[in-house]
Amino acid sequence: MQDTAAIAVPPKTKTSAFHVERVTWLRHWTDSLFTLRTTRDPTLRFAAGQFVMLGLEVEGKPLLRAYSIASAPWADELEFYSIKVADGPLTSRLQKIKEGDEILIGKKPTGTLVLDGLRPGRNLYLVGTGTGLAPFLSLVREPEVYERFDKVIVTHTVREVADLNYREFLSHELPNDEILGELVAPKLIYYPTVTREPFVTQGRITDLISSGKIFDDIGLPPLDPARDRLMLCGGPSVLADLKTLLLDRGYEEGSVANPGDFVLERAFVET
Repeated sequence: MQDTAAIAVPPKTKTSAFHVERVTWLRHWTDSLFTLRTTRDPTLRFAAGQFVMLGLEVEGKPLLRAYSIASAPWADELEFYSIKVADGPLTSRLQKIKEGDEILIGKKPTGTLVLDGLRPGRNLYLVGTGTGLAPFLSLVREPEVYERFDKVIVTHTVREVADLNYREFLSHELPNDEILGELVAPKLIYYPTVTREPFVTQGRITDLISSGKIFDDIGLPPLDPARDRLMLCGGPSVLADLKTLLLDRGYEEGSVANPGDFVLERAFVET
């Protein structure tokens, strides 16, 4: 979700559209990426893959932008994965918050990256670039995902190796989780790629799909709309390329109202 879309709205009223939560945990991965967790109002319900409006009160008014929820629907806390933009209306402030600070969380989660937007299939590809990984961090913790699909493939494409912030979680922690591990380990495939540094897997995800390298690497056949479903989240240019690639292969875009073979969500503006 784009920082340039941050907007000021009228001050909160007794019928506020926001919960006031507190920051419980922070991790600054790099100079441009960080994760935060907050308390969660027990009345907030969301589906894995959805986003909410998140923000701070600035000069008496909420300043907000859309953030995908990275935590599981059953988690006690809410987790968010964010870029840092030096002159961003919201993230320039958000990156400076500390544990215990107040933060605003919208009461109405929404979004297209939900299981109900997809037809039944065998393999689910969760294709994320940059902080577009966020909604998939929620989906990979959702047991229903593994009940519906034989394999769940998470691809995360970043510029530098240091940007693979959830690498340890996806490759080791989640498959070995004492509660979810037995369900996750046989089905989850994590496929990180880097575009600007040497790495075991290099290149744009579109090129890796087009060349077939990703399928050789993970031991699965090339994409087939009769079998494979996809969720896409990332920058607008890569989403446009991915959508074209899928449409050319006979895929149909879906929505909750009309489930299809793939769904997508725009994550942020490329700057």
